[in-house]
Amino acid sequence: MYAALRQAGKGPDMLLASCGGAIAAAIIHNLPDPAAQRAWLASEEMYRFWCSLRATEHAALLGTLARAARRKLSSASAPVIPDLFNDYLFEIPSQLPFPPASGAPDVDVAILGGKLLFTPADVGQPRGQRKLFAETVFCNERAAAALKDMDSPLSDPRWGEHAVARELLVDASVPVTDAARISIADMIYFRCAQYRGEEYIGGVVDLFPVEIARALGQEVIMEFKEAFDQVFSIPAWRSVLGVDGNARLRYANTHLADMRIDSSDVSVVLEKQQMQQKLDWLRNRIELQMPPSHDIFMQHMNDQWQYGYDRAREALARPLRQQPAVRRANRHSKPLSSIEP
Repeated sequence: MYAALRQAGKGPDMLLASCGGAIAAAIIHNLPDPAAQRAWLASEEMYRFWCSLRATEHAALLGTLARAARRKLSSASAPVIPDLFNDYLFEIPSQLPFPPASGAPDVDVAILGGKLLFTPADVGQPRGQRKLFAETVFCNERAAAALKDMDSPLSDPRWGEHAVARELLVDASVPVTDAARISIADMIYFRCAQYRGEEYIGGVVDLFPVEIARALGQEVIMEFKEAFDQVFSIPAWRSVLGVDGNARLRYANTHLADMRIDSSDVSVVLEKQQMQQKLDWLRNRIELQMPPSHDIFMQHMNDQWQYGYDRAREALARPLRQQPAVRRANRHSKPLSSIEP
């Protein structure tokens, strides 16, 4: 998407990224040339990295399904302090395979994470109304100044009694690649990320920071994203963060972006080109299934690249502020009928 926008002379001044998007943002930051970015995504280094992810002892299939069922059956918003230190499915290396910086970056980067406000000694205790996470933006000094004194977007009463603190933290001291590593520390899947003596959950703390985007820029380009599944993803959000992820998604999908890129069918169009989970019933294990060869991995990366490039080109052909006819919206992702500005 960035390559298409840049080619059209519409390249953004800043990328605001969370979770997996932080990997793309860090690569773009370190490699200004889109051809080099594309090559790195499909590189042998990246393939070896993804193949190195390993399941933990907690990835037992039956136990994982039982925990998911308990989350699904509970309607409580983060009732207890979660164990993000030990209860996770996959091990991920402490360092991601980012390319070394190549010249001055063409775009600034701001990356989302969430500082933990509890310790391992607190795990399992009733949460009550205690806040467990401080939404954090890792960015440069210019962006930090623009966000000074801003509250977390989740401080709005519309989001209920969740576990995210009111104060928005801003940290201009963390390198982009370290911030990206923090941002992918998704609960359930990976351990919370350690950095300089602190612990962080990933960008999942706020995957749709539309309010922060508006504070940072006069013109905002956003995706229209598909809904999260109601069986596994939404109960996980509710049990750890106390937030309805699809309610937050609908809110973000409602905001009038200056340009909206429709990626609502990505899981259908790229069903085979994304990381797969393998359920091994005989061994009672959940494993991550990678492409069997680097050549197939390269093709998958090229398919993903082309998808994003084509969808951005499609958006560029529309007048600014004209929302697209979304390919795959449902009641969990479609825009709200009314919303405050």
